[in-house]
Amino acid sequence: MLRRRPAPQEKEKREVPDIPVQWRRMVAYLSPYKFRLFLAIIGLIFSAGLSLVFPAVIQSVVDSVFTDADLQLLDTITLLLLLVFVFRSVATFVQNYNLNFVGEKIVVDIRKELYEHLQSLSVKFFTERRVGELISRISSDVTVMRTVLTGNVSTLLQQSLTLIGSVLIMFVLNWRLTMFIIVLMPVIVVVGFVFGRYIRKISTEVQDEIASATVVAEEVFQNIREVKSFVRESYEVGRYNDAVNIAFKAAVKLLTVRSVFGPIIAFFAFGGLSLILWFGGREVLDGRLSAGELIAFLIYGLTVAGSFAGLINLYSQFQEAIGATKRVFQILDMHPEIDDAPNATTLSTVKGAIALNDVSFAYEDDHHVLENINLHIKEGEIVALVGPSGAGKSTMFNLIPRFYDPTSGIITVDDYNVRDVTQGSLRQHIGIVPQETLLFGGTIRENILYGKLDATEDEIISAAESANAHSFISELPNEYDTVVGERGVKLSGGQRQRVAIARAILKNPSILLLDEATSSLDNESEHLVQEALSNLMTDRTTLIIAHRLSTIRVAHRIAVLDKGQIVELGTHEELMAEHGLYAKLYEMQFRETDLMST
Repeated sequence: MLRRRPAPQEKEKREVPDIPVQWRRMVAYLSPYKFRLFLAIIGLIFSAGLSLVFPAVIQSVVDSVFTDADLQLLDTITLLLLLVFVFRSVATFVQNYNLNFVGEKIVVDIRKELYEHLQSLSVKFFTERRVGELISRISSDVTVMRTVLTGNVSTLLQQSLTLIGSVLIMFVLNWRLTMFIIVLMPVIVVVGFVFGRYIRKISTEVQDEIASATVVAEEVFQNIREVKSFVRESYEVGRYNDAVNIAFKAAVKLLTVRSVFGPIIAFFAFGGLSLILWFGGREVLDGRLSAGELIAFLIYGLTVAGSFAGLINLYSQFQEAIGATKRVFQILDMHPEIDDAPNATTLSTVKGAIALNDVSFAYEDDHHVLENINLHIKEGEIVALVGPSGAGKSTMFNLIPRFYDPTSGIITVDDYNVRDVTQGSLRQHIGIVPQETLLFGGTIRENILYGKLDATEDEIISAAESANAHSFISELPNEYDTVVGERGVKLSGGQRQRVAIARAILKNPSILLLDEATSSLDNESEHLVQEALSNLMTDRTTLIIAHRLSTIRVAHRIAVLDKGQIVELGTHEELMAEHGLYAKLYEMQFRETDLMST
């Protein structure tokens, strides 16, 4: 006894959490590489610490060597300074190599996770989004996250250590002068905070506009034949230029803010140094500071200013990265609309009986594409779907492999509710040959192997022979290793169809969904494809969207759809005798083909 289950509501994507949570999620990607991070941090600490030695050496040179004219001391200090730079270079290498290694691994990890998650999302997700936008998320946004997690975090640690170390040494040299400098810092912090928030907003806008431009280019490249045939090259160039110009305007706005931000920070930094020179000079004249200490203090001041400016710049970069991380996490937080039940059954074998019981389906606009469909297809039966455009034939196709779930009603395969079985095991037993055959851009062998990845060479050739494809493949320069080009453009329509049929034969499904597409083929190609389709349909439950009379003839029954309902069901002879919609469609669409074939 089958129980009716309510159709699942679309699972809303979770709101992207606040910024601290985003940072915690990003930092979590560093966890698997703790040892390399530890090495990098050790190298960073040594590098930052040794860089603080240089001003102290300058102080010694000025106060001791030059004052006492001690040449031997100068030689000793120079040698020690060279050793310091050698150790600093080694420490910097350890830091940079390990951080960059971790950075590259993080890019791989995030892209793998994002791509795997995209694969888990339902068909509906991809029908509502452009491919270029998703490619932008995997490429540019992930790269931004990598920069933040490694390069920027490294800079943050190094600048912080240098800043703290310099300030502590400056306190030792002259605490009064150091306090004088610290008073200036809050002003720079406020300026950095205000600019940083504004930069984050504009940066997100820039990334969005770049993604939009990428979408335009990707669409044109995918449909280049249509662009050429309609002579729309100039139009598409203009469309892309418009998108790029919009992105450029946003980028200029960001550039303007950055250009204003940098000089303002530099003014405060170097203005502060001028005040240090003024105040420190008075300290030297009053005998509270030596000339060497003043020079060392100025160098440490420059270091503090550079570190502080670097930290403020990092803050603005972190703000920019928030937009990229938000877009990545938005996708990662989405749940598939169609998901397996917690205790879903795995179908090991399928005989092929299909039943649609009171099935209705509506998209988000609540307009029912299908309404109260009842259709029972026996094991091994061939049923053809006939009806005007928009009657709901393709929607029925999409419901059986659970690309979508019905709004109400139940679909069963061998008396299993398709919602109670795993999607993978269900689809493993269903072969689909669409009207518009799309091949991958690799070789013919790779495209056929997609039906069964571990197939032997004999199985590949046997499938191609059954699909009437082996003969034309053998005549190609590289035979099965011939590259078919993007979407299979190097093959004719009939050749693409036969490769797709070979792929379906190799899969050996129990159920076949066939959007029969021979209407655009020449007579010879149509004959070869029809023969291949006959081989494919042998001993399989088949549901066909019919376009040609030859397909109607092989069907055991014909279901006539109109406005989302099955209005007629029977054999060709039975439906012709009813003089209903099927008879009318036959007279309009099929009689000419029938006369030509007799």
